[in-house]
Amino acid sequence: MVSIRECREEDLELLESRIPSPGRTRRHVARFDQQRRGLTTFLIAWAETVPVGTGQVLWRGCAAPEVKQLYPNCPELNGLGVWPPELRSQGIGSAIIDTAEALVRRRGHDQIGLGVDDDNLRAADLYLRLGYQETGCRYLDRYHYIDDHGTRHEVVDPARFLVKRLDGVT
Repeated sequence: MVSIRECREEDLELLESRIPSPGRTRRHVARFDQQRRGLTTFLIAWAETVPVGTGQVLWRGCAAPEVKQLYPNCPELNGLGVWPPELRSQGIGSAIIDTAEALVRRRGHDQIGLGVDDDNLRAADLYLRLGYQETGCRYLDRYHYIDDHGTRHEVVDPARFLVKRLDGVT
């Protein structure tokens, strides 16, 4: 149904047109730049030639100090999303997660983490079904976007950090 692969520079224009970043943020370009610098792996889900989802493995882990202190060497799956919303609950997010977990295993890590905002119950249910465990680690997920008028908006969402043990590290 979908294939998952690393983002390539030639994907960025189509990705931005099909899964638009908020306002003038150009989030996909920033994620690709992080991948090019070796800090992340930026994954795209494709339904034939159409991008339908994204996720990013942050190899240095979650930036939140509360998480970094408890899980300093734990890669984080971040920015998981499926677009348009009508495609959710069709296995696309799970396919991105499976690919991210396989990448993390191949790099020799025995766990992967992810954050979930308190108000995203649907995503939390998915992660728990896929074997992610509550850690009790809570933090504020901080990010920003630039709207169409060039105004920067700071967002702070209460979140919790989940971790999954990856058995069979190769």
